[in-house]
Amino acid sequence: MDRILRATAADGFIKMSAVSAKETVQRAKDIHNCTPTTAAALGRTLCAASMLGNLLKEDNGSLTIRINGGGPIGSVIAVSDSKGYVRGYVTNPAVDLPLRSDGKIDVGGAVGRDGMLTVSRDIGLTQPYVGSTELVSGEIAEDLTAYLLESEQVPSACGLGVLIDTDLSVKAAGGFIVQLMPGAPDEYIDVLEENIFMMDQLTTILSEDGLEAVFEQVLKGLPYHIVDEDEVGYRCYCSRERVGDAILGVGEGELESMINEGKDIDVSCQFCDTVYTFTPDDLRKLLDESKKA
Repeated sequence: MDRILRATAADGFIKMSAVSAKETVQRAKDIHNCTPTTAAALGRTLCAASMLGNLLKEDNGSLTIRINGGGPIGSVIAVSDSKGYVRGYVTNPAVDLPLRSDGKIDVGGAVGRDGMLTVSRDIGLTQPYVGSTELVSGEIAEDLTAYLLESEQVPSACGLGVLIDTDLSVKAAGGFIVQLMPGAPDEYIDVLEENIFMMDQLTTILSEDGLEAVFEQVLKGLPYHIVDEDEVGYRCYCSRERVGDAILGVGEGELESMINEGKDIDVSCQFCDTVYTFTPDDLRKLLDESKKA
């Protein structure tokens, strides 16, 4: 079971979220037939979206992360609901790059560094809140850290990781976000910086010791307690009705042309690859019902 834990530390001056998302990232990898490179890029983004989405206070809220760095994989999109359940895709899932000189997956090379990271929060208002920042490295964790500081003025540290096993399955996946509240004493900041610098590789902690051990290493020497736990996973909200609404968006003229061609149309969901088939009769019914509404 994938899950998110949230904690407060140091008399409330530090807040931390961490997610273990092996099954979620494996599901995304399977749906989109990702290579190790694109699985790592999409997986990191899904983990980030899950943690940020889980922090939304609105029950029906959603959060979307869009990354486009000009690299060969194109855009990376991840959407989370307010519980932390996510869905996402990458434009070019078949892209694979050689490992970096340090033996790690070259996510930055795949994503690119010439572009933006954009976060959109939909909390039921007329327009979603949208913030963005230029990419720092394309490795996603550093980019998210920069976004939180520049766009939301919250000093933060972020770690994200996806470990692909020798059989190309996802061995571990997850992340953490630590945020400093206003007035946090310098000594707490120093302890955090030292802990994060000295901590083991994130995916090693997750695969060998579990999610709780991430808190033990990041918050070492600081009093903390876990305040919440939620189950998370990969969840798509597509439906035939929603796809029908999207088809209506092409306009009456275009829809009439599709009907007159007399052929079935197949519409594939970008997030889960479910295919919805609409016959000409289905399209006519959609059009007629839209006129009555």
